[in-house]
Amino acid sequence: MELTVIPQPQLHPKCLPSLCLKSRVCVFHTTPNPTSPPLQASIYSLNPRILTPFIHPRNISTAALTGGDKTSTFPIDSGSRIGEVKRVTKETNVSVKINLDGSGVADSSSGIPFLDHMLDQLASHGLFDVHVKATGDIHIDDHHTNEDVALAIGTALLQALGDRKGINRFGNFSAPLDEALVHVSLDLSGRPHLSYDLDIPTQRVGTYDTQLVEHFFQSLVNTSGMTLHIRQFAGTNSHHIIEATFKAFARALRQATEYDSRRHGTIPSSKGVLSRS
Repeated sequence: MELTVIPQPQLHPKCLPSLCLKSRVCVFHTTPNPTSPPLQASIYSLNPRILTPFIHPRNISTAALTGGDKTSTFPIDSGSRIGEVKRVTKETNVSVKINLDGSGVADSSSGIPFLDHMLDQLASHGLFDVHVKATGDIHIDDHHTNEDVALAIGTALLQALGDRKGINRFGNFSAPLDEALVHVSLDLSGRPHLSYDLDIPTQRVGTYDTQLVEHFFQSLVNTSGMTLHIRQFAGTNSHHIIEATFKAFARALRQATEYDSRRHGTIPSSKGVLSRS
């Protein structure tokens, strides 16, 4: 049996030092301070000695319980801007939860099918998570339930917005739906005002009284503290006009509630405060 020896390359003596691996591990110690926030290495520096505070951002929203003339609030600790309201009267029992930083989840059961359809537009086009559960005296008509759902949504918006730091504040959008075209402009100013100009040609859409559209937005404006202008530019179909209105409102509200990165968390007001007057 023959053994073949493969010759090894000869290295010049000057090359030998470069093959030596040197340890570059640096050990350092810090003394923890129990009163300071936990630290982690900065992701912006290659120097392991540069440490930055590691603080998880947290948003505090509130919930309200309304019964008669009494309203109680309690905090909800979450990562999103959430408002939750329960309104109970002799005429209705309404629960509303809205997440301004949602993904468009719609879960509405008000007992008024057409109103549920419109609340679906609010969630889908505003990218809000909207949960509405309501029972009321709809055996009489839809008026009280329509009103109290809007009042509760307005209150939930008010709570979810908090001090309104860093938001755009203003929003406007024109929504077409076939032959209908409706424009909505709004200001989350804290001052309730509704300017409403819709010409809905029929008294009802399905079983829904079209007079309740204006009453819905007036109720929502009253509790949320927003200035809201609604203008119809075109339209002959009642369903299309109302649905275009809710779609335009959803997009304008989404625009107004989103954050303006250039504000760096400041309140969008020369007065330094936006509050419900």
